[in-house]
Amino acid sequence: MKKHIPNLITCLNATSGMAGVLFAFNGELFPAAVCVLAAMVFDFFDGFAARLLNVRSDMGKELDSLADAVSFGVMPAVLAYCLIRDVALIRSFTSLYVMRPWFENLVAYSPLIIPAFSIYRLAKFNLDARQTHSFIGMPTPANALFWVSLVFCYRFEREFFFDVWGFPALLALCVLVFSLLLVSGFPMFSLKLSSFSWRANFPLYVFLAALLAIALLWGWKALSFTIPLYVLVSVFLSRPEAR
Repeated sequence: MKKHIPNLITCLNATSGMAGVLFAFNGELFPAAVCVLAAMVFDFFDGFAARLLNVRSDMGKELDSLADAVSFGVMPAVLAYCLIRDVALIRSFTSLYVMRPWFENLVAYSPLIIPAFSIYRLAKFNLDARQTHSFIGMPTPANALFWVSLVFCYRFEREFFFDVWGFPALLALCVLVFSLLLVSGFPMFSLKLSSFSWRANFPLYVFLAALLAIALLWGWKALSFTIPLYVLVSVFLSRPEAR
């Protein structure tokens, strides 16, 4: 019986992601974003349960990737699409913000690439033995967390969101950049603390210090910069693991 517990938790990950899709399609972006956070919790605890019960298996590994494809591949695409749609609609009513029809369609449907790149990333991760304590390319939960943070910003700091992030073309550019980072060769440090060594965790400590400084300056608005900051610190400070 205990061997099925991690797989059950993994299925809860996928269920949370699918619930988020349904919320988003009903126009409820905030509950949809919360569902992604719930999926992240289940994604953490399925691996924790597998290690605790000593029941790790190849099936569990594959099941985890399939669940992640829903929660951290399809779900962020839905959030991105809804944000771009809402922002474009609001901008069209409040300003002279007009895009050419072909460009408008390109921007609106740009999130379609997120699941494709995410699935490729997950398959690549399963086959890459180097990614044990750090990552090569951005992990799919980080991409999902970026879009979740924008939804939170849109909900609680709307004026700030529209001043900084509320441009359809900019959101579409974020879709492209983060999708490419998913399959890139850039080393990305892990947000998990394996020890308290300054040398081993230097990028993480720099990231936390910079995030704290931004938070002191902007408060909760800093959440929307968490993943861009993570990417910047990773690109400049992280080093790939040796084989």
